[in-house]
Amino acid sequence: MSVLVRGWRRSWQKRSKLERIDLYSRLTLSVMPWLFTLSWQLAPFRSDIRHTPLPIALGLALLLVGLAQCLLSNRNVALSYTHYLGTAVFPRRRQLPPLVLLLVNLGLLAAMAGVDGISDPGLLLMTMNAPVAFAITQTLLVPVRTFLIQSFSVTALSVGALAAVGVRGGTLAGVVPTSLFGCVLVLISVRPSAWSLGVMWQAEEARDLQARLAVAEERLRFGRDMHDVLGRNLAVIALKSELAVELAQRGRPAAADQMVEVMRIARASQQEVRDVVRGYREADLSTELVGARSVLRAAGIGCEVAGDGGGELPAPVQAALGWVVREAATNVLRHGDPRHCTIRLRASADAVVLDVENDGAPPAVAGPGESGPGESGPGGSGLAGLRERLRALDGSLDAGPAGNGLFRLTATIPLARPAMAPTPAPAFPVAPPSQAPSSLQEERR
Repeated sequence: MSVLVRGWRRSWQKRSKLERIDLYSRLTLSVMPWLFTLSWQLAPFRSDIRHTPLPIALGLALLLVGLAQCLLSNRNVALSYTHYLGTAVFPRRRQLPPLVLLLVNLGLLAAMAGVDGISDPGLLLMTMNAPVAFAITQTLLVPVRTFLIQSFSVTALSVGALAAVGVRGGTLAGVVPTSLFGCVLVLISVRPSAWSLGVMWQAEEARDLQARLAVAEERLRFGRDMHDVLGRNLAVIALKSELAVELAQRGRPAAADQMVEVMRIARASQQEVRDVVRGYREADLSTELVGARSVLRAAGIGCEVAGDGGGELPAPVQAALGWVVREAATNVLRHGDPRHCTIRLRASADAVVLDVENDGAPPAVAGPGESGPGESGPGGSGLAGLRERLRALDGSLDAGPAGNGLFRLTATIPLARPAMAPTPAPAFPVAPPSQAPSSLQEERR
């Protein structure tokens, strides 16, 4: 026995709180018909049933029918519960045997009343108990309105059967409230319990779904950040490695300098990946602008950065625009054959606008297996990731041909967001295209 008790205890402790409530509710529904039957069917044997063979036999038959009703109710209650919760379908034919037993119960009650074998209080008590076992399952299978109609039908059937055997007056009138009381008692006991449990299971499923969505969102964020962090750096590494190969083939000592730069960028990329993994990294707009200009000029692309430093930009806006600059610089390096790129930042009281424009735009239609303009590779998600970032700030992103062989990317973010604390926006100097080319350009020439 002690082993069995310990097993039950371990099984109980392994269940979650909601699973415990669910088990308690199901056990309650299973115990209810037994409790009512043993109370309301046995009580009349003491003083209400006449102690003669026929009334006693009818009383025992009623008790056996009541116990059979309890067994069928226990057999159906679990499936009716899952039917109510929407996780299973209850076959209606399973309610036919309980319905037959209910009619037999009412017939035995009418027979006992017809032979004058029971007093009026005992008859009313047994009448109240007759529909309970059947109603416990039925109230979970049909709407409340339908259940009430069925309850009135059972009450009318009880009144008709008892009136047919000669029950009259106050006793017959008392059958109406007692029969309805048994049905309504089941309704107000079972239905709210099942409804509460259903709401709790739905809340649990919603929490589980929310957790899964949070995990999926974090995976998307991580993938987007990894793309944004590594995209430009890998492009620069490839470019500088190609340049180092060319210089080495020509016997130029500058090849070693290029490989040192590749090593530096690779190490910086390692640190950036660590920062992304820890979730601490945010793009800095001024740093990204300087980096974009430096990288593009190193690739032989003239870059002009024009900025309006007269206002103040919130930190989230600067971070989002920093990612835009990084992705735009990556796309300029990877697509087409540009000679010049212009980055403009315009801030007003209502919005901030960032334009990245370059010549030598790629064809409007990419070939099979190639990326279109503004993407980051086959199946790239660069612009999609940027749109997600900007959408969080109610911003927008447009990218496409601007005429005269130009390609333009425009990011717009409204500034009417009081929840964001403002931070000073850096001033961006204008770098004229006529500046002297970088050392890398000299080496290429």
